[in-house]
Amino acid sequence: MLLMRTLLLKNEPAGTLHSLEELFALASAMEKEAADRYSGLAEDMQAQNRADLAAVFAQLAAAEREHVDSVTRWSQSRRGKAPDPALVRWDAPETFDVEAMTEIKASRLITPYRALAMAVRNEERAFAFWSYIAAFTADLEIRKAAEAMAREELVHVATLRKERRSAYRREHKERTSEGAADAIAQVDAGALESRLAVRLADLEARLQGHSRSRVHELCEEAQLMSTRAAGLGSFPAALQETDAQTIAEALTDAYLDGAERSDDPTRLELLQMLAQRAIARLAWLRSLEPVSPSGK
Repeated sequence: MLLMRTLLLKNEPAGTLHSLEELFALASAMEKEAADRYSGLAEDMQAQNRADLAAVFAQLAAAEREHVDSVTRWSQSRRGKAPDPALVRWDAPETFDVEAMTEIKASRLITPYRALAMAVRNEERAFAFWSYIAAFTADLEIRKAAEAMAREELVHVATLRKERRSAYRREHKERTSEGAADAIAQVDAGALESRLAVRLADLEARLQGHSRSRVHELCEEAQLMSTRAAGLGSFPAALQETDAQTIAEALTDAYLDGAERSDDPTRLELLQMLAQRAIARLAWLRSLEPVSPSGK
């Protein structure tokens, strides 16, 4: 159990809880923060016309608000009052995956499955946090309450895992259907890198200064990577008609997934090299301000 807590939590808690009132205050604050972040993601997805993801995050936000209400009822039953935010004396370790949230906001290929996978990890971290509190407190009342919180987080994990599996099956079924209808319209990573080079050349013509120089370097790099990536992966041919960032993201995911599954040292080294360059490339493309086709 200690090993699992260590792996899931980036840092140990910065302090200790001295009363049940403090525990309720911290629990309420953590659940409210999660609800607010999921609500923010739902608004972002709605603004991007991603109704499917907006619905997922809105549902997650509603669930977290229910958790806030549950903690409030618990506090009222045990202490006769609602949690007091003023009693939160230190920040809890990061249980919400901020990096994944940033990735979701920037990604053009995010799916409900990946969104729910992030939510599962968030709940697992929350479970690890409360397990840690229960293990290292000397106060019996706090230990029992923290153990109850940990058990509740496990229930949330189980629920979200079930929803994640359902999302995976739906997306897998859709991909299988698309693949059957378009079985011959596939390209490898080499062809997609070549197409990316074309997209980058188009982008270069609309940029100025350092950005123009950098995208020129990326264009030349994509041309070189197309040779190294020949025969790797399989992508829908329609992906070639998307923009540079979407293509770059698909290639990054493919190289990372391929490296994770590879057991051949030579192939693994190649995929890791490609992934490293693809990650840096994608990060730079995401940092650009939107550029209109006319360059204005």
